Amino acid sequence: MSFPASGHGDLAVFPLPAFNDNYIWTLRRGDKAVVVDPGDAAPVEACLAHEGLDLTAILVTHHHADHTGGIARLTARHDVPVYGPSGAGIQGLTHEVGDGDAVALDALGLRFEVLEVPGHTATHIAYLGHGLLFPGDTLFSAGCGRLLGGTAEQLFASLGRLAALPGDTRVYCTHEYTLSNLKFARAAEPRNAERDAWAEECERLRAQGLPTLPSTIARERAINPFLRTGEPQIVEAVTRHDGRAPADAAECFVRLRAWKDVF
Repeated sequence: MSFPASGHGDLAVFPLPAFNDNYIWTLRRGDKAVVVDPGDAAPVEACLAHEGLDLTAILVTHHHADHTGGIARLTARHDVPVYGPSGAGIQGLTHEVGDGDAVALDALGLRFEVLEVPGHTATHIAYLGHGLLFPGDTLFSAGCGRLLGGTAEQLFASLGRLAALPGDTRVYCTHEYTLSNLKFARAAEPRNAERDAWAEECERLRAQGLPTLPSTIARERAINPFLRTGEPQIVEAVTRHDGRAPADAAECFVRLRAWKDVF
Protein backbone atom coordinates (compact mmCIF):
# COMPACT_ATOMS: atom_id res chain seq x y z
CA MET A 1 0.00 0.00 0.00
CA SER A 2 1.10 3.50 -0.75
CA PHE A 3 -0.05 5.09 2.50
CA PRO A 4 -0.22 3.90 6.10
CA ALA A 5 -3.59 3.43 7.71
CA SER A 6 -4.97 5.81 10.30
CA GLY A 7 -6.40 3.82 13.18
CA HIS A 8 -9.71 4.29 15.00
CA GLY A 9 -9.62 1.71 17.76
CA ASP A 10 -9.17 -1.63 16.00
CA LEU A 11 -10.71 -0.15 12.86
CA ALA A 12 -8.25 0.93 10.18
CA VAL A 13 -9.19 3.55 7.61
CA PHE A 14 -6.77 4.06 4.73
CA PRO A 15 -6.80 5.52 1.22
CA LEU A 16 -6.26 3.66 -2.02
CA PRO A 17 -4.98 6.18 -4.60
CA ALA A 18 -6.80 6.19 -7.94
CA PHE A 19 -6.51 8.26 -11.12
CA ASN A 20 -4.60 11.51 -10.59
CA ASP A 21 -5.82 12.56 -7.15
CA ASN A 22 -8.76 10.38 -6.01
CA TYR A 23 -8.77 8.43 -2.78
CA ILE A 24 -10.89 5.30 -2.40
CA TRP A 25 -11.27 5.15 1.37
CA THR A 26 -11.10 1.62 2.73
CA LEU A 27 -12.38 0.60 6.16
CA ARG A 28 -10.93 -2.59 7.58
CA ARG A 29 -11.64 -4.56 10.72
CA GLY A 30 -10.02 -7.96 10.91
CA ASP A 31 -10.25 -9.56 7.49
CA LYS A 32 -13.39 -7.62 6.44
CA ALA A 33 -13.40 -4.43 4.39
CA VAL A 34 -15.73 -1.75 3.05
CA VAL A 35 -14.81 0.77 0.35
CA VAL A 36 -16.13 4.26 -0.31
CA ASP A 37 -16.52 5.68 -3.84
CA PRO A 38 -14.61 3.05 -5.85
CA GLY A 39 -14.09 4.87 -9.13
CA ASP A 40 -11.63 2.19 -10.19
CA ALA A 41 -11.85 -1.48 -9.23
CA ALA A 42 -8.17 -2.26 -9.83
CA PRO A 43 -6.65 -0.74 -6.67
CA VAL A 44 -9.45 -2.24 -4.58
CA GLU A 45 -8.89 -5.73 -5.99
CA ALA A 46 -5.14 -5.38 -5.51
CA CYS A 47 -5.61 -4.38 -1.88
CA LEU A 48 -8.06 -7.18 -1.16
CA ALA A 49 -5.71 -9.76 -2.63
CA HIS A 50 -2.57 -8.40 -0.98
CA GLU A 51 -4.14 -8.07 2.46
CA GLY A 52 -6.35 -11.16 2.35
CA LEU A 53 -9.53 -9.15 2.85
CA ASP A 54 -13.17 -9.92 2.09
CA LEU A 55 -15.13 -7.03 0.63
CA THR A 56 -18.43 -6.73 2.51
CA ALA A 57 -20.04 -3.49 1.23
CA ILE A 58 -19.60 -0.46 -1.02
CA LEU A 59 -20.64 3.09 -0.08
CA VAL A 60 -21.18 5.71 -2.78
CA THR A 61 -21.65 9.46 -2.25
CA HIS A 62 -22.61 10.67 -5.75
CA HIS A 63 -22.90 9.64 -9.36
CA HIS A 64 -19.68 10.92 -10.96
CA ALA A 65 -17.69 8.25 -12.79
CA ASP A 66 -14.53 8.73 -10.75
CA HIS A 67 -16.58 7.61 -7.74
CA THR A 68 -18.68 4.86 -9.35
CA GLY A 69 -16.66 3.44 -12.25
CA GLY A 70 -15.46 0.38 -10.36
CA ILE A 71 -18.82 -0.79 -9.03
CA ALA A 72 -19.72 -3.16 -11.88
CA ARG A 73 -16.40 -4.98 -11.83
CA LEU A 74 -16.36 -5.25 -8.04
CA THR A 75 -19.92 -6.56 -7.76
CA ALA A 76 -19.26 -9.07 -10.55
CA ARG A 77 -16.70 -10.70 -8.26
CA HIS A 78 -18.12 -9.86 -4.83
CA ASP A 79 -21.78 -10.30 -3.88
CA VAL A 80 -22.04 -7.25 -1.63
CA PRO A 81 -24.59 -4.50 -0.93
CA VAL A 82 -23.98 -1.17 -2.64
CA TYR A 83 -25.38 1.93 -0.94
CA GLY A 84 -25.82 5.26 -2.70
CA PRO A 85 -28.02 8.33 -3.06
CA SER A 86 -31.65 7.89 -4.04
CA GLY A 87 -32.59 9.35 -7.39
CA ALA A 88 -29.02 9.66 -8.67
CA GLY A 89 -29.38 7.04 -11.40
CA ILE A 90 -26.30 5.10 -10.31
CA GLN A 91 -26.08 1.68 -11.93
CA GLY A 92 -25.40 -1.18 -9.54
CA LEU A 93 -26.90 0.22 -6.35
CA THR A 94 -28.70 -2.35 -4.22
CA HIS A 95 -29.82 0.16 -1.58
CA GLU A 96 -30.86 3.74 -2.42
CA VAL A 97 -30.61 5.86 0.73
CA GLY A 98 -31.51 9.37 1.77
CA ASP A 99 -31.32 11.78 4.66
CA GLY A 100 -31.58 10.16 8.07
CA ASP A 101 -31.30 6.60 6.80
CA ALA A 102 -28.96 4.24 8.61
CA VAL A 103 -26.43 1.99 6.91
CA ALA A 104 -25.49 -1.00 9.06
CA LEU A 105 -22.12 -2.53 8.20
CA ASP A 106 -22.46 -5.52 10.47
CA ALA A 107 -19.27 -7.26 9.32
CA LEU A 108 -17.27 -4.33 10.68
CA GLY A 109 -19.59 -3.54 13.60
CA LEU A 110 -20.31 -0.08 12.18
CA ARG A 111 -23.42 1.99 11.62
CA PHE A 112 -23.47 5.19 9.55
CA GLU A 113 -26.09 7.89 9.26
CA VAL A 114 -26.81 9.25 5.80
CA LEU A 115 -26.72 13.04 5.40
CA GLU A 116 -28.05 14.68 2.26
CA VAL A 117 -25.50 17.35 1.30
CA PRO A 118 -26.43 18.60 -2.20
CA GLY A 119 -24.54 21.30 -4.03
CA HIS A 120 -21.67 19.64 -5.86
CA THR A 121 -24.41 17.49 -7.37
CA ALA A 122 -28.13 17.61 -6.74
CA THR A 123 -28.24 14.18 -5.07
CA HIS A 124 -25.02 14.09 -3.08
CA ILE A 125 -24.88 12.32 0.30
CA ALA A 126 -22.34 11.85 3.08
CA TYR A 127 -21.87 9.06 5.63
CA LEU A 128 -21.38 9.89 9.32
CA GLY A 129 -20.68 7.60 12.24
CA HIS A 130 -18.17 6.68 14.95
CA GLY A 131 -16.55 10.11 14.67
CA LEU A 132 -15.88 9.56 10.95
CA LEU A 133 -17.28 11.56 8.03
CA PHE A 134 -17.12 10.55 4.37
CA PRO A 135 -18.31 13.70 2.56
CA GLY A 136 -17.45 12.75 -1.02
CA ASP A 137 -16.81 15.92 -3.01
CA THR A 138 -18.89 18.25 -0.82
CA LEU A 139 -16.10 19.21 1.59
CA PHE A 140 -12.36 19.22 0.96
CA SER A 141 -9.60 20.36 3.25
CA ALA A 142 -9.46 24.15 2.75
CA GLY A 143 -12.04 23.88 -0.02
CA CYS A 144 -15.34 22.54 -1.30
CA GLY A 145 -16.73 20.95 -4.45
CA ARG A 146 -17.53 22.74 -7.67
CA LEU A 147 -21.15 23.21 -8.70
CA LEU A 148 -21.82 20.35 -11.10
CA GLY A 149 -25.57 19.88 -10.84
CA GLY A 150 -26.48 21.52 -7.56
CA THR A 151 -26.64 25.19 -6.57
CA ALA A 152 -24.39 27.44 -4.54
CA GLU A 153 -27.23 27.97 -2.09
CA GLN A 154 -27.53 24.21 -1.58
CA LEU A 155 -23.79 23.86 -1.11
CA PHE A 156 -23.69 26.70 1.42
CA ALA A 157 -26.40 24.98 3.47
CA SER A 158 -24.70 21.58 3.17
CA LEU A 159 -21.35 22.93 4.32
CA GLY A 160 -23.03 24.67 7.22
CA ARG A 161 -24.53 21.37 8.24
CA LEU A 162 -21.14 19.64 8.14
CA ALA A 163 -19.43 22.51 9.94
CA ALA A 164 -21.87 22.07 12.84
CA LEU A 165 -20.65 18.52 13.51
CA PRO A 166 -18.39 17.89 16.53
CA GLY A 167 -14.95 19.37 16.03
CA ASP A 168 -13.12 16.07 16.47
CA THR A 169 -15.02 14.45 13.59
CA ARG A 170 -12.43 13.10 11.14
CA VAL A 171 -13.06 14.15 7.55
CA TYR A 172 -12.14 11.69 4.80
CA CYS A 173 -12.33 13.76 1.62
CA THR A 174 -12.10 11.97 -1.72
CA HIS A 175 -9.48 14.08 -3.53
CA GLU A 176 -5.96 15.26 -2.73
CA TYR A 177 -6.72 18.91 -3.42
CA THR A 178 -5.39 20.39 -0.20
CA LEU A 179 -2.31 22.27 -1.42
CA SER A 180 -4.19 23.77 -4.35
CA ASN A 181 -7.06 24.77 -2.08
CA LEU A 182 -4.65 26.40 0.37
CA LYS A 183 -3.35 28.72 -2.36
CA PHE A 184 -6.83 30.09 -2.85
CA ALA A 185 -7.43 30.20 0.90
CA ARG A 186 -4.47 32.58 1.22
CA ALA A 187 -6.02 34.91 -1.35
CA ALA A 188 -9.41 34.77 0.35
CA GLU A 189 -8.05 35.24 3.88
CA PRO A 190 -4.49 36.63 3.81
CA ARG A 191 -3.89 36.42 7.56
CA ASN A 192 -4.65 33.10 9.22
CA ALA A 193 -1.86 31.61 11.34
CA GLU A 194 -3.55 28.26 11.84
CA ARG A 195 -4.09 27.93 8.09
CA ASP A 196 -0.43 28.73 7.44
CA ALA A 197 0.70 26.12 9.98
CA TRP A 198 -1.55 23.55 8.30
CA ALA A 199 -0.08 24.48 4.91
CA GLU A 200 3.44 23.83 6.22
CA GLU A 201 2.36 20.45 7.54
CA CYS A 202 0.70 19.56 4.24
CA GLU A 203 3.80 20.50 2.28
CA ARG A 204 5.81 18.19 4.53
CA LEU A 205 3.34 15.33 4.11
CA ARG A 206 3.18 15.63 0.33
CA ALA A 207 6.97 15.81 0.07
CA GLN A 208 7.00 12.37 1.72
CA GLY A 209 4.29 11.04 -0.59
CA LEU A 210 1.75 10.98 2.24
CA PRO A 211 -1.88 12.14 2.14
CA THR A 212 -2.96 15.39 3.78
CA LEU A 213 -6.13 13.63 4.90
CA PRO A 214 -8.08 13.02 6.99
CA SER A 215 -8.73 16.50 8.28
CA THR A 216 -11.10 17.39 11.13
CA ILE A 217 -14.17 19.56 11.34
CA ALA A 218 -12.42 21.78 13.91
CA ARG A 219 -9.49 22.35 11.56
CA GLU A 220 -11.78 23.11 8.63
CA ARG A 221 -13.77 25.62 10.68
CA ALA A 222 -10.46 27.35 11.42
CA ILE A 223 -8.84 27.33 7.97
CA ASN A 224 -11.40 26.64 5.23
CA PRO A 225 -12.60 29.92 3.65
CA PHE A 226 -15.84 28.33 2.48
CA LEU A 227 -16.81 27.67 6.10
CA ARG A 228 -15.76 31.21 7.13
CA THR A 229 -17.72 33.50 4.81
CA GLY A 230 -18.87 35.63 7.72
CA GLU A 231 -15.29 36.49 8.70
CA PRO A 232 -14.32 40.14 8.07
CA GLN A 233 -11.13 39.30 6.15
CA ILE A 234 -13.01 37.09 3.71
CA VAL A 235 -15.79 39.62 3.26
CA GLU A 236 -13.12 42.27 2.55
CA ALA A 237 -11.34 40.03 0.03
CA VAL A 238 -14.57 39.26 -1.84
CA THR A 239 -15.44 42.96 -1.82
CA ARG A 240 -12.05 43.85 -3.31
CA HIS A 241 -12.34 41.13 -5.92
CA ASP A 242 -15.89 41.99 -7.03
CA GLY A 243 -15.92 45.69 -6.32
CA ARG A 244 -18.93 45.51 -4.02
CA ALA A 245 -19.69 44.11 -0.60
CA PRO A 246 -21.78 40.94 -0.21
CA ALA A 247 -25.04 41.37 1.66
CA ASP A 248 -24.47 38.43 4.02
CA ALA A 249 -22.46 35.25 4.55
CA ALA A 250 -24.58 33.31 2.06
CA GLU A 251 -23.96 35.81 -0.74
CA CYS A 252 -20.30 35.94 0.23
CA PHE A 253 -20.16 32.17 -0.22
CA VAL A 254 -21.79 32.31 -3.66
CA ARG A 255 -19.29 34.88 -4.84
CA LEU A 256 -16.34 33.13 -3.18
CA ARG A 257 -17.24 29.90 -5.00
CA ALA A 258 -17.46 31.79 -8.30
CA TRP A 259 -14.06 33.41 -7.62
CA LYS A 260 -12.50 30.01 -6.92
CA ASP A 261 -13.82 28.72 -10.25
CA VAL A 262 -11.57 31.17 -12.12
CA PHE A 263 -8.68 31.39 -9.65
